[in-house]
Amino acid sequence: MAATLLHLDTSLNGANSVSREVAASFRRAWEEQHPEGSVIHRDLCAQPIPHLDGAAYYAALTPHEERSEEQRSILALREELITELESADAVLIGAPLYNYSLPSALKAWLDHVIVMGRTAGAEPTSVAGKPVTVVTSRGGAYGPGTPQEGRDFAVPYLRMVLGAAMGMEPEFIVPELTLARVVPSMAGLIDKADASRADAHARAEARARELAGRLPAAV
Repeated sequence: MAATLLHLDTSLNGANSVSREVAASFRRAWEEQHPEGSVIHRDLCAQPIPHLDGAAYYAALTPHEERSEEQRSILALREELITELESADAVLIGAPLYNYSLPSALKAWLDHVIVMGRTAGAEPTSVAGKPVTVVTSRGGAYGPGTPQEGRDFAVPYLRMVLGAAMGMEPEFIVPELTLARVVPSMAGLIDKADASRADAHARAEARARELAGRLPAAV
């Protein structure tokens, strides 16, 4: 059975995006291991999905047999997104740190796919044990001992939601100091930035190959 990768990009920086660049390294390594597999790619920045509104939220709470045609239409996108997630063997998410948190495009996707009693809250959930690799690039440094320590709220949130709430197995790859080459005051950090970027690429490729060893090979 051919393996399926669900790949989400959320950066607004296009070709200049480090999260997209590192995620692409993962995807290339994945496709080398699964040449007959498939990749479901959603660029949530170029083609954003609507944020969850009241109509979509309450339609999901309405018994199936009581839903109107409008409610069934509203729920079609949610079901498509959830099915993509459930059917994937592995998930790859590019999630740059924006304003100390995750991109709103990714939050919109999460709000659609998190369904209590199905993808979350159930024992086990429908996505339990699914490996998810998150490439979360950061313009500065947020590690222990830095002035910004503790101000990255994306990684803790995603670890809790993807792991504790949804039961998946998240792994984080974090290239830092990505603004060093464009912010004059960070010029002295370029070497560290380049090293962090190179390490992120190496980790992404290794992660893809590691997953290939425990996921179905293409036939």
